This record gives sequence, C-alpha cells and structure tokens, in this order.
Amino acid sequence: MRVWVNGTILDDAYAPVLSVFDHGFTVGDGVFETVKVIDGRPFALRRHLDRLDGSANGLGLGPPSRVLIEEAVAAVLKGPPTAFGRLRITVTGGVGPAGSDRGTNGPTLVVAAGPLDVRPDSTAIVTVPWRRNDQGATAGLKTTSYADNVIALAHARERGASEAVFANTAGLLCEGTGTNVFYARDGRLHTPTVRSGCLAGVTRALVLEWCADLAGGVVEVDEPIDVLATADEIFVTSTTRDVQAVYRCDDRELTAPGSLTEAAQAIWSKREAEGVDP
Repeated sequence: MRVWVNGTILDDAYAPVLSVFDHGFTVGDGVFETVKVIDGRPFALRRHLDRLDGSANGLGLGPPSRVLIEEAVAAVLKGPPTAFGRLRITVTGGVGPAGSDRGTNGPTLVVAAGPLDVRPDSTAIVTVPWRRNDQGATAGLKTTSYADNVIALAHARERGASEAVFANTAGLLCEGTGTNVFYARDGRLHTPTVRSGCLAGVTRALVLEWCADLAGGVVEVDEPIDVLATADEIFVTSTTRDVQAVYRCDDRELTAPGSLTEAAQAIWSKREAEGVDP
C-alpha cells in the first residue's frame, strides 16, 4: 500500500496521521471514489473525479482540487506497475467539533493505492429486509457513511453471498451495497433508474453506453425488487467487479453467465482494452 495524506506520502502506510476529530471519523462527513488500476494506470479516472465533484458538492464540501488529486494519484502509483489494483480517493470535512457542525480548517484529502485480488466471474447475492432511503439528503451520493452497507453485507456473507441488494422506500429495486444491478427479462437487459436512489455507477454508465446495441440495449426502469425472483439472468456491476454474473439470488439458482450477461461481459472486455479513459 502507498498512501498520500494532505500532500505527503507516508513512510508507513498504516501510521496514525489523522486527528481523532476529523469529521470523516466522527460523523462520516466525507465522500470517496474507488478506481480500478490496470498495469499501473487508473481506469476511467476522469469519470470518477467528475462523480467525486458531484458527491462533494451534494454534501456541501465543494469540489476538491483536481490538480492536487491527480498529483496524489501519480505519487501513489509511482514505481513498479501493479497489474491489478485499487485506488481510493477520500475527501472529508476535516477537523471539526464533536457534533455535526463543520470546522473551518478545510477538508482532508487522502489517496491510497494497493494490489487487489481479481473477483470471480460469477457470484451469489441476497436481497435484504432494509430499505435504501431514496428521499434522503445523501441519496445518490458516494459518501463515507457506510453503516447500512456494513450491516447488509454481513447479512449477505452469513448466507454465503458476496453482495446484498436493497429495495428503496417504495419497494422498488435499487442497488447493492457497492454495485448496480442488471437483470434480463423478455430478451432485454434492465436496470433501475437513478431516480430509484441508486448510485450512478461509472461501470453502470459504461455498460449502458457500450451495450446500447445489444438485443435492444438496456431498459432503465423502476420495478419492484421481486422482479429478481423471476428474472432470466442477473448481473452486478462495479469498479472492481466489472460485469459479474449472478449464479444465485436468495435461494434461486440461475444460469451464470446467461447469454445476455456473457455478451455484456465480452463487450466490456473488448471496450475496456481500448483505453483507460473511456
């Protein structure tokens, strides 16, 4: 691991460097992005930084310096290239009072990078009884307030799955703890709209663009979460999963990958190989 904090590369990546009063620690007042690293180069960094700006603005932090972030990214990726890794960019409200009011010392910026194991081509998911708040102030923002995700993912792990999937407050399919969900029905792919409260995933956006001509493209539609119980195929997408087939949803076994999922995976592999800045 290599870690950059507020302008400095740490000699010890695990050394304590942040104040115990940093708002990212005390109240989860922060935003972040996870970026895939391929052969030492960040994939779709521009898209991730655009979304980081949107999350920071939505949380009231204001957009961080892109020049500074790019310098930090270059610093943590310097050296022998990592074949496959993960880059995490975190911006918090900085040091503040113990309550919810922000301080005046400015934000904290942390960029870290390290190797990552490649995910398997298929996985199991479970639906969970808790709801995503699509009406909340942070709906659609990638914030560091991940307690709901931690609880849901632990629930999934206990059931032999790697991902937990939420409905929103209306009972409509929303998203996973760190993924967007796609499913096939009637020979076409479907995925929830961002109005559902799901995060506008970078991988989601690329699948929508790249698979536009695949069997009629992808339909963005909001349907009850029960649609997964009758879907012909399901796959999840994220920065580190790419297009990952689902072989089990709750207690239901599925063919993985199905024909549309396999086609989407092939398109992804081809387009991803064309460049790191799609």
